[in-house]
Amino acid sequence: MLDSIQEGLEQLGLDGLQQVEKRIEQERKRREKEARKQAQQEIREVAQRYGLGVEDLLAQVDTGKAGKGKGSSKSKGKVPPKFRHPEDPSKTWTGRGRKPKWVQAWEEAGGDLEALRIPEQGAA
Repeated sequence: MLDSIQEGLEQLGLDGLQQVEKRIEQERKRREKEARKQAQQEIREVAQRYGLGVEDLLAQVDTGKAGKGKGSSKSKGKVPPKFRHPEDPSKTWTGRGRKPKWVQAWEEAGGDLEALRIPEQGAA
């Protein structure tokens, strides 16, 4: 099936591809809407099976903010940098995520990452 679609796409010009793209987007939105309606129906059926109203379920979700979720953990502030470029103090790195290119270059040149570490405020 995908091969025949590929062959059809190769026959289209730019305008035709844009029309296909628009139709695909419309179909995707239609299917997402249908999936949401189906999920809502299933939720209603499960609630009814257990003698609950959907409002009862929503009330518990709104007030029972236990567990892990976006709003349940304490706010995480900006992480202070742990490493600083030896010649350009404006370049810093928290030690999280990918290493910046300047850190990679430092290590490739034989430098030790610990030499770039910013001393902790409390340490003297």
